[in-house]
Amino acid sequence: MPGVADVPGVRGGRGGEAGVNLLNLRSHNAALVLDLLRTAGPAGISRLELAERTGLTPQAVSKITARLRAEGLAVEAGRRASTGGKPRTVLRLVPEAGHAVGLHLDRDELTVVLCDLTGAVVAERRASLGLGTGADAVVEGAAGEVEALIAGVSVLGVGVALPGPLDHVRGVLHRVTGFPEWDGFPLRDVLMGRLGLPVVVDKDTNAAALGIALGGGDGAGSGGGSFAYLHLGTGLGAGLVIGGGVHRGARTGAGEFGHQVIQLGGPVCGCGDRGCIEVLCLEAVGRGDVDEAARVMGVGAANLVGLLDIDLVLLGGRTVAGHPEAFVGGVRAVLGERARREGVGAGVPVRVASGGARGVAEGAAQLLLAPLFGRGEG
Repeated sequence: MPGVADVPGVRGGRGGEAGVNLLNLRSHNAALVLDLLRTAGPAGISRLELAERTGLTPQAVSKITARLRAEGLAVEAGRRASTGGKPRTVLRLVPEAGHAVGLHLDRDELTVVLCDLTGAVVAERRASLGLGTGADAVVEGAAGEVEALIAGVSVLGVGVALPGPLDHVRGVLHRVTGFPEWDGFPLRDVLMGRLGLPVVVDKDTNAAALGIALGGGDGAGSGGGSFAYLHLGTGLGAGLVIGGGVHRGARTGAGEFGHQVIQLGGPVCGCGDRGCIEVLCLEAVGRGDVDEAARVMGVGAANLVGLLDIDLVLLGGRTVAGHPEAFVGGVRAVLGERARREGVGAGVPVRVASGGARGVAEGAAQLLLAPLFGRGEG
């Protein structure tokens, strides 16, 4: 699927004035400059510093920044004293020059956020949702919430995150666990037609992992490290970041963490198999045995650590949020036991992921924003 900046003729979105001309942002060099403007914050950065940090010539930087200023993406932010010669003019990003929508479709509710160019949430809506009510009802309900959120605002597009499995490249759903009627539904194209905006679709766990990797607030930034984000809510899945980038696999099949079989002949899972981590975890939660649910999740986390030698395990989702200490402690204990058996010292660190209840929705918005700053393909 083409990146957001490759969608022909898109200029902002419905309900807003003229927005960011995405065709002008396809340049890799422009993305480098934009990213430095973003990370510099309100203090700004000079053209000379931009040239030094990107390796571009001052002439190239001047050309790019002139275009960004013309687009309304950058403005002058005053002058900074120089070690010699006249003071340097500094530039800063204009966060409100563009927005992205992040839409999290869970099995029983939706969360939609509007983020500015820095990824900061400026508006949010929540509503009940039933994936089992049928595609038409879900699409119409989701589209209505998005339209209510973006009224009068220019947007780049909508990032949609929901349970898998699905095809990220084509935006087509497969047999969503527990909802086989969605198999083959072209969610990206249908929602794009309904909203008249670019749409990117990914698994909820991948979106959350992308947001974490770009934010770096969990000690899991995009500097080449690896981590697993384990999400326990109405289902159980994982988002994997390896070498600083989200690992989806050739068919977006990576991270189907909840459907590892760990109990042969165990209870039937929504996927049709028996003894999956997901069904064992959810059954333990249902009977109030959170410690057992955490232990089961820890067994799965230990499998991931053994297979991928990851650096960090982060936990999220509404069920984890309800019992954070129990889940962190339980998963940490299992990983610690494994480390002691292997004689490798302390186990892999385990923490609750940042982002809270809207972490998946914020990550979904990054599916649109990240490519603009050269920080991933989204």
